[in-house]
Amino acid sequence: MLEINYFAIGAAAVAAFVVSTGWYIVFSNAMMKLQGVKPDAMADMNKPQPWKMLTEIVRSLILAYVLARFVVLLDIVDWVGAVQLGIWLWIGFPLVLLVGSVLWENIPWRLAAIHASDWLVKLLSMLVILGVWRQ
Repeated sequence: MLEINYFAIGAAAVAAFVVSTGWYIVFSNAMMKLQGVKPDAMADMNKPQPWKMLTEIVRSLILAYVLARFVVLLDIVDWVGAVQLGIWLWIGFPLVLLVGSVLWENIPWRLAAIHASDWLVKLLSMLVILGVWRQ
C-alpha cells in the first residue's frame, strides 16, 4: 500500500493554486493582448468567478494526488529528486501539448510560453512539497 501524506497533498494543491493565480495576475495584461482582448473588456475578464476558482482547486487536488503517487512510487525523498521529476513531467506533458497548440491551432508562442512556464512553476512547487514532506 502506498504511504501518501494527505496533508502534503492539500498543501501542494494550495501552493499550486496560489502560485498559478499569482502567475496569471502578473501576466494577465500580456495574455489579454496576445488573445486580442480590448482594454475595456479586460476588467470584466479579470474578475474571477467562484465556480472557476473552486474547479481550479479541485484540479489542483487531483494533480497533487497523482503527483504524490509518483513521488511514493519513485521513492523521491528530497527536493533534488522532486525537481528532476518535475522537469521531466513538464517536458513530457505540458510542454509537448503546448507546442502542439502552437503548431496546429495557431496559438501565439508567447501565450503558450506563459502557460508552459506556469506549468513548470506549478509542478516544481507541488513536487518539492510532496517530495520533502513524505512523512
